[in-house]
Amino acid sequence: MTPATVGLALLLLGVLLLISKLVRVKWRLTQRLYLPASIIGGAIALLLGPDVFGRLMGLLADRGIAEGFAERAAEGGLFGVDVMTVWSSLPGLLISVVFAGLFLGKRMPRMREAVDLAGPNLAFGISVASGQYVIGLLLALLVLVPVFNVPVISGALIEIGFLGGHGTAAGLGDTFAEVGWAEGQDLALGMATVGLLSGIIVGIVLINWGARRGKSSVIDAGSKGTANEQAGLVEREKRSSGSVMTIHPSSMDPLTLHFGLVAVAVLIGQLLLMGLQAVEQALWADRIEVMAYVPLFPMAMIGGIVLQLFIDRFDRNGIVDEKTVERVQGFSLDVLIIAAMATLSLQAIADNFAAFALLTVAGVLWCVFAFLFLAPRMMPSHWFERGIGEFGQSLGVTATGLVLMRVVDPELKTPAYPAFGYKQLIFEPFFGGGLITAAAIPLIVSPQVGAVGFLVFMAVVMAVSLFMGLFVLRRRHRRAAAGTKETGGDGRAASDRTSSEVS
Repeated sequence: MTPATVGLALLLLGVLLLISKLVRVKWRLTQRLYLPASIIGGAIALLLGPDVFGRLMGLLADRGIAEGFAERAAEGGLFGVDVMTVWSSLPGLLISVVFAGLFLGKRMPRMREAVDLAGPNLAFGISVASGQYVIGLLLALLVLVPVFNVPVISGALIEIGFLGGHGTAAGLGDTFAEVGWAEGQDLALGMATVGLLSGIIVGIVLINWGARRGKSSVIDAGSKGTANEQAGLVEREKRSSGSVMTIHPSSMDPLTLHFGLVAVAVLIGQLLLMGLQAVEQALWADRIEVMAYVPLFPMAMIGGIVLQLFIDRFDRNGIVDEKTVERVQGFSLDVLIIAAMATLSLQAIADNFAAFALLTVAGVLWCVFAFLFLAPRMMPSHWFERGIGEFGQSLGVTATGLVLMRVVDPELKTPAYPAFGYKQLIFEPFFGGGLITAAAIPLIVSPQVGAVGFLVFMAVVMAVSLFMGLFVLRRRHRRAAAGTKETGGDGRAASDRTSSEVS
């Protein structure tokens, strides 16, 4: 592997991303489905890879047609083996960059503020996430293991693929390999693709249903984005800055500064992971090992939190810009998705198609049920706008939830966005690629916990979160609403009190 090969692989990713954006601008179907360009590019790269284009070239090579090129393409697709090797290593590296920036530049809310606004979203999100483990493990124990001879860790694939997304699935590649089921990563990546597409397609269907039935307080059946918005473009008069120049470029480019901060967060995470692994080896590794299987990216997220707390304490000049961090994350995530999809093994999915289909269908049905039945009962107000964001995240990634919320609340008239954001601060460290996601596979294969023990644990978490959302937080909201009516109905006193607490 030469530096020239690495450079070529990165340049080809850039070309694929530009082609995929052009497809999004020109192809109406991709606009109606709100498909991200990275997914389009990943699909193109997958078709031109060894599993599709390579197989076709293999047939030509067998018949003696263009033997030299066909034989090379049969092994590595149009791009070649070396480029595919570089691409396969990128997701595991870039996911740490994405997670390290989750909390950089964001104000850490006070507990009461976060609970009041995001409590219902958090209860709903944890219910859905833990439910994905419960449903997956029940399927694994009752059907997948005895009927299809699939490892029991397949029960974790719904949460890893859906809530975790491509980045988490790619980041757990070493974990799958270490427990003896490397094909699990390909299935998780396949589920991430199906989940993202389902989240967008089913989400748009639900939005149209809600608009026609009057479920939304913002949009109606005639609401739709402009042609430019559907193409993923921003009109000139609506364009805003993607970042803020917090330092003078004569000393250092602001992007360089923020890349350095992300790097520090990742290194803090690496030190934390090494320390926890050393403690585990010294104290309890002979009984149960968890940290030995935990990947870097959840620790990088904690590293970002530690760094942000330090910044909040000592930064008096406000040099960290949240938008710039998001640009670093967005670039990393786009490259991650296209590289992960390009190196996805269709053969692994085909070999385990029955298990893959059962888990996918069960996961989608659970998320739809949660949105239609649980969200109206757990969300105190604007359940449709708040619930559709949670639905999008439960099937895809955070960006999917934001896209769907943008469709139903384009002018930010509801509390859906801040509630979703505050909920992420508590939710992300554990689910959707957090500590529970990272520890699930090691705990399931460990003899001390096992699949049944982890199933019971997730069932308890699910029951507690449902109780909190359906009863405790719902009753608290009703009491607060009654108090608001007694003070005149405008809620000004409560609002002023909250503002003074935050300040």
